[in-house]
Amino acid sequence: MRASAGFRAVLIALIVAFAGLSSAARADSGTISFKVFKGGWVIGASGGSGTLTFRGQHYPISIGGLSYGFVFGASETYFRGSVSNINGPSDVSGIYGAAGAGAAVGAGAQAIVLTNEKGAVLSLTGRQVGLQINVDLSGLSISVR
Repeated sequence: MRASAGFRAVLIALIVAFAGLSSAARADSGTISFKVFKGGWVIGASGGSGTLTFRGQHYPISIGGLSYGFVFGASETYFRGSVSNINGPSDVSGIYGAAGAGAAVGAGAQAIVLTNEKGAVLSLTGRQVGLQINVDLSGLSISVR
């Protein structure tokens, strides 16, 4: 009897493990590019738009956000990168949080990895133009239109 109960426990554990792997294996990826304008003094705001490309289709996205901390100046950043761990375009919609520090005087480069509450992962690089200094906590909201 004990061997049979142990066998069942191992079998159930394997089924649960493979079920988790198969849902992760079904997740797909795409590319994303967008432009964000950011400005502020102590409290910062950002907004922008861009495009999500997923399974050959292009989806417009809108960007909005707030930051709090030491924020001074204004900048424009062009981001490009990949989005992974999604099953559909709507998985990209959500809130992405970040803590960061940076400065741009003229032109500069940025790289960041963000995750939302649905598990979508954005791996981005960008080039920033403007005059901005920041050490802040920020939230970025992305909506797929």
